[in-house]
Amino acid sequence: MQANTPKKKWLVISHGFNMDGRAASLTVTDKIPYLLEAGIEPIVLSAITGEKDTRFRHYQLLPWGPSGLRFDFRHYVATKYGRGIIYKILTPLVSTLLLPFTVLEKLLIGLSSQSSWSFAAAHCGEKIIKKEDIELIYSSGGAWSAHYAAYLIKKLTKKKWIAEIHDPMVIRDDPQDNGIAPRKTKDKRFLQRLERIICRDADQVWWFTQGALDYAKLRHPVLGDKGFVVLPGAIPPGCEEPLPANHLYQSKLHIAHFGSLANDRSLAPVLAAIRPLLDANPQLKDLLQIDVYGAALDQSSRDATAQYGFESIVQEHGRIENDPITGKSGRERVMEIMRAADVLLLLHGDYEWCAEYIPSKSYDYFWSGRPIWGITNRNPSFDEMLRERGAYISHTLDAASIAQVFEQILQDWQNHQLPAKVMETVTPKDAVQTILKRIAP
Repeated sequence: MQANTPKKKWLVISHGFNMDGRAASLTVTDKIPYLLEAGIEPIVLSAITGEKDTRFRHYQLLPWGPSGLRFDFRHYVATKYGRGIIYKILTPLVSTLLLPFTVLEKLLIGLSSQSSWSFAAAHCGEKIIKKEDIELIYSSGGAWSAHYAAYLIKKLTKKKWIAEIHDPMVIRDDPQDNGIAPRKTKDKRFLQRLERIICRDADQVWWFTQGALDYAKLRHPVLGDKGFVVLPGAIPPGCEEPLPANHLYQSKLHIAHFGSLANDRSLAPVLAAIRPLLDANPQLKDLLQIDVYGAALDQSSRDATAQYGFESIVQEHGRIENDPITGKSGRERVMEIMRAADVLLLLHGDYEWCAEYIPSKSYDYFWSGRPIWGITNRNPSFDEMLRERGAYISHTLDAASIAQVFEQILQDWQNHQLPAKVMETVTPKDAVQTILKRIAP
């Protein structure tokens, strides 16, 4: 690109921009270097919960509603001061002060806490477009407030709008549910309406799986050929460092899980499936450690751990934060830990919309060089993606498959024959190239 070529300005709206390690942030922030390389100057609107970017204009905005203020304030204080005494004093105080207004907002509006951030972003975005020559609005979510803000700005300014849908906006309950029937809560019904608005009014829209796109088209034929699929990929810090020449086998088999857990994406099915083997061979309990990074155990995992007596096996390590001594980011440290693990555990979940979803952590795992144990659900294309990369594959609802694969992993570990190879990665550069081709005039 010639130095004198004027840059194209994009208004980028992402509620969780620059939140270290958060999937909703990484999906957009990992694309930024390649957008800059393509001659695009982003002007970013986000919440205050992430780190302020200094490479371009980055406006960090407070939501206009009390529940949003409470949510963002808690994250801001935790990021700035940690969760020590300052956090324990300030957050309950602010929550108490906001409580009457939060209750009133819940009764009158009844939407999720970040909904009011839409109006702050729309107000700021409109002012920017009046002053700047903005080519288009790019909303990325994650938090749906980014898309609603983009819609409001498009209505006010008539600017081109492209939307990136991270997870399905309409959560289906079973295979017969196509998502058309009204959802049970006000917030979920609003998401149904917002999905319709996006499919109707956005100029280009992309999802991260074919399943998600197919269901969106089924609900909204008006989408037509404006909808497409982009694999978001990832490029975590340290990922391009050379892989270790030899893996260090320790006295225990370390199976590591990274990312969030919930009752419907839980260790519980895994623990239940391997329990008979460990009960029959108690000595194996001394050879196994399941390391959990990035989140606390969900209640189902916690209950199963206690019920089966696996407290010595399941180890919680919490979030891996920035290291002030080495200067490494939390995400950079996570890559180092991944590369040292024996096997990386990838939990898909047991909900119906697994058919429309691929865990974002998969793309980081592909850089690790370590074998992946994918426990998947209702998603043949995801299985194929893992199979192409030599992963162990089980299925959430098939306890026998989990037990069988665990025995194979254990045998491979004992023989020092865990498969390790350079995997085909999926990069944000590929994603950016796809997006730029689609939006080209």
